[in-house]
Amino acid sequence: MPLAIERLELASFRNYAYFELDHIGPLTIFVGPNAIGKTNLIESVQLVTACTSFRHPRVEHLVREGDALASVQARLTDGDRLLDVRMTAEPGKKRYFLNGKAKRPADLRGTLPSVTFTPDDLNLIKGGMSHRRGALDDLGAQLSANHQVIRRDYENVIRHKNALLKDDASDDLIWSINQMVVTVGAQLSCYRAALFAKLARHLKQAYAEISQSSEELECAYVPSWSALEGAAVPVGEQAAFTRDQARECMESCLTTFAGQERARRRSLVGPHVDRIEFYLQGRDASVFGSQGQQRSIVLAWKLAEVRLIDEVLGQRPVLLLDDVMSELDASRRNQLVGFMEDSVQVFITTTTPEYFTSEVLDRARVVKLGNNGGVSRETFR
Repeated sequence: MPLAIERLELASFRNYAYFELDHIGPLTIFVGPNAIGKTNLIESVQLVTACTSFRHPRVEHLVREGDALASVQARLTDGDRLLDVRMTAEPGKKRYFLNGKAKRPADLRGTLPSVTFTPDDLNLIKGGMSHRRGALDDLGAQLSANHQVIRRDYENVIRHKNALLKDDASDDLIWSINQMVVTVGAQLSCYRAALFAKLARHLKQAYAEISQSSEELECAYVPSWSALEGAAVPVGEQAAFTRDQARECMESCLTTFAGQERARRRSLVGPHVDRIEFYLQGRDASVFGSQGQQRSIVLAWKLAEVRLIDEVLGQRPVLLLDDVMSELDASRRNQLVGFMEDSVQVFITTTTPEYFTSEVLDRARVVKLGNNGGVSRETFR
């Protein structure tokens, strides 16, 4: 039996004074009108699994208005072990505990990972590259503590460099910070490219299953030096490079674009501008793909995350679906529902259960949400 959430308890979290759900099974559907707090429940589960929130809130925003401390606690079990994971939040401070002992988020990530799918994720293909890079890094953080460390270090370095460029710092200072950009940036690009190569295998397979057509999805991770030099994206190939090759290419590119960085007062070279590209029949899916094709790629990405986490960690992640059924057509809803097998624990929010077949509802626990003085009441199907 895989590790799964057995119990969820919220106290002073977002709009909930208190919420408790016990004896949680493989499939839970939260039903309620808009603005009732359904998304807050999905966020709470993500906070005690991935140790992050897709909303990227300030810590104080997690605390219910008028209260001093918010708490989210989940009891996990695989039939043999019982693990209590708890997150507390108060202005300026977020803390994690495992069985009562304080833990760093890095020590908890990977215990029970999660994959979250929200309406905003539908911009993964037609939106900016930052969304794709962020999604890949969030996945990497759950698979490897080193990925998160390198990501954080690089973000700090590039912020520092951008500040120096805005202040017209000396060439010596820029040269010095560039050495750090190259060292940390080369490592992050290598981590990402290797991770995306693994994800792409599952992504292409999932897309073929979803689209049920002969069209083939191709994807590539394109480092900044290739994009800036105008190199063609290797359709059907995954760019492969060593850390030393990445360092050499970044150093050369930083020299070439030093003048432009000075003129624009911002950094133009590094993994913060790396690209993730998708192609259908050799054409850029973000430009030429239909809305249906683009949404199929997004859905395939999410299913690929689930499969890769299982492959790498040997643990099925929790799948969190926040009001995405209304954004998908019937065919893609059926594809997603078909993936909800007992080996994957799923939490879904929706305004209506009409998106689900009677067979799905029969095996689900349907929780109807309502408010009474800020306290959520639940009724069960």
